[in-house]
Amino acid sequence: MPPSTHPRWPVALSVGAALVTVGMKGTAYGVTGSVGLLSDALESLVNLAAAATAYVALWYASRPADRTHAFGHSKIEYFSSGLEGVLIILAGLGTAAYAVRRLFHPEPLTNLELGTVIALAASAVNLVVARVLLHHGRKHHSIVLEADGKHLMADVWTSVGVVGGLGLVLLTGLTWLDPVLAVAVGLNIVWTGGELVARSFNGLMDHALPAAERDRIREVIAGLLPPGAAFHMLRTRRAGARRFAEFHLLVDGDLTVRAAHHLAHEVSAALAAALPGLEVTVHVEPVDEKDSWEGEELERLGEPADPGRETGG
Repeated sequence: MPPSTHPRWPVALSVGAALVTVGMKGTAYGVTGSVGLLSDALESLVNLAAAATAYVALWYASRPADRTHAFGHSKIEYFSSGLEGVLIILAGLGTAAYAVRRLFHPEPLTNLELGTVIALAASAVNLVVARVLLHHGRKHHSIVLEADGKHLMADVWTSVGVVGGLGLVLLTGLTWLDPVLAVAVGLNIVWTGGELVARSFNGLMDHALPAAERDRIREVIAGLLPPGAAFHMLRTRRAGARRFAEFHLLVDGDLTVRAAHHLAHEVSAALAAALPGLEVTVHVEPVDEKDSWEGEELERLGEPADPGRETGG
């Protein structure tokens, strides 16, 4: 069973970026007193914790399968991204709560020009690192890298919103705009975190592959079936970057074991070529046996349970 091969260096880059931006944004808050910039600095602290968690998750996911984890360790990626989503939600709620407090208890703002320049520089650092993470996350189908990249992009938008609010304060002198904008940014952060938690939950619950991928699997299998053969009970799932599919291949009951094995091997190889990284399990059954058509199970999967009908899985 091949281990996860996701690169860890983008996450190490994210850890470094978080350390740098925490210092920069903390300085920006110190010179301005802006609650928006404080929320931005707190978000970078969450980035640091999340990136460190992601690095550990990718290290663990890279371990090969063993006797106690026969299917590998890839599912820890969903735990890591779910934890990151929870941290994002907490950061967003904390930001919004502190901003509401500052709205009712305003404090003077100073050196806004310097603070905005520092915040924009920190945002540029995060933008570059986020693009790297998202690129490699999509390339390697890594939910951990994608989660960290989306987290950093949420931070970028936070910084842009905060700086925009400070610009309005400079132009209008309305200091209450700072906490109001911080509340809006906090709620946006919560939404981003919720999306990550939902995606992680689907992964942990063995959510099926996307419909387009399932259709492609059915198409490949159907194209290799000899006359009179059929298939059904197609089940799919994903664990990190790894994809799994299993199905029942129904063939002539008088077909030799050797011939049925060769057909199953041919179909599995074609599926792996069509969807790289797909791991296939085939269960061969006689098409003319009533017991091969498990009516209750097929009905649960939304497939016809009539052996007289040809099925596409």
